[in-house]
Amino acid sequence: MISKYFIILVAMTIQLSAFAQITEKIRNEAKIQTEYSLKLCKYLHQNPELSFHEFETAKRMAAELKDAGFDVTEHFGGNSVVGVLKNGDGPVIMLRTDMDALPIQEKTGFEFASTKIAETKDGDEVAVMHACGHDIHMSTWTGTVRTLATLKDEWKGTLLVIAQQAEEFSGGAREAIDAGLFTKFPTPDYALAFHINPELESGKIGLVGGPVFAGVKTVEITVFGKGGHGAYPEKCIDPIVIASRIVLDLQTIVSREISPLEPIVVTVGSIHGGTRPNIIPNEVKMELTLRYYSDEAIKKVIAAIKRISKSAAQMAGMPDDKLPDVFVLPVETPPVLNNSELSKKIDGFASEIIGTENIVETSPAMVGEDFGKYGRTPENIPICLIWLGSTNPELMKELNAKGKKPFPLHSPNLNPDYEKTIETGIKVMVGNVIGLMRK
Repeated sequence: MISKYFIILVAMTIQLSAFAQITEKIRNEAKIQTEYSLKLCKYLHQNPELSFHEFETAKRMAAELKDAGFDVTEHFGGNSVVGVLKNGDGPVIMLRTDMDALPIQEKTGFEFASTKIAETKDGDEVAVMHACGHDIHMSTWTGTVRTLATLKDEWKGTLLVIAQQAEEFSGGAREAIDAGLFTKFPTPDYALAFHINPELESGKIGLVGGPVFAGVKTVEITVFGKGGHGAYPEKCIDPIVIASRIVLDLQTIVSREISPLEPIVVTVGSIHGGTRPNIIPNEVKMELTLRYYSDEAIKKVIAAIKRISKSAAQMAGMPDDKLPDVFVLPVETPPVLNNSELSKKIDGFASEIIGTENIVETSPAMVGEDFGKYGRTPENIPICLIWLGSTNPELMKELNAKGKKPFPLHSPNLNPDYEKTIETGIKVMVGNVIGLMRK
């Protein structure tokens, strides 16, 4: 009589053997697709477009999806492109890439460096560069969907993919959601995305279960005064002095009003007032960026900003009808909060593809990313944003030996290890999708 434990052992062996064959297929196909994706990446790098102007980029992403067999919807909520590939009954998984570039003049010296000049919404001409890795994001995303289309026999379910406009402006995700991304197309069971990370070596990924990117709010403060001659300050109320007091007092919000265990940033990034050294102006304008993870904490911060601004003006003798105007801009980027359970699953899938030694547990960052909006809709979709290491390991060793760091995101000198970064991204994301589909 055959023992039931023997049967279970045989079944487990067969499953492990089958998964090993799948991972080998993924690695082989990813290598093939990397060559195509690298060429695409160089083309995209040479042809960057600013937020809300991704016209040619969107056309190219649509063409890539059509070529891979997707049903494609263009001009969705602006320039975003949505693709759907149905492959039997199973989970719906969303893959997102961003498309826009930054107004930065490239200084990398690459043979495929950008020389593009574009016009901003204000009519200014600026140099444009993919200094945040969106060229790699799109290329990896394209390689992933091409690999998944080739390996359709290995998974069942539906792929919902979006090439999103205006991530840098933090408007693209919201416009896609408002246009009906989760109502006009299959609602995802999971949503995944990559972001390159120069502080990680290529060949590695970074995972966080929980907060990844901070929420971002922008505040504008107009400080009023009573202008006049700089030689007669006693006849004026100086808004520059009031603004200076506000700037200093704002520093006490994080240090004295918020728990030291709560990540918060309050930065005054712009302050403008006056025209001549001998004229006390009538007003001063300031702009602040706020970074946060807790909705409750950011409410306290905004209330404190309003209180401090009002008090500084009252101390200077300003009347109630001339107290500072504190305006919180309606456009915001919520925090990116990875679903912990989904992050653990991805850790397991990625371990099979690239090995546990190449998975790094990273810390939350205070920069912003609008991918978090996809996890804050009524559908309550589990999301996971994965850091994709992008610095050549040999270069990283050289830099570490000299006590230096790689060029950061948004640097005009950003120099990723393109080929290895793209290949790792394709392997990992295909493994994630197939793992979730087969589960």
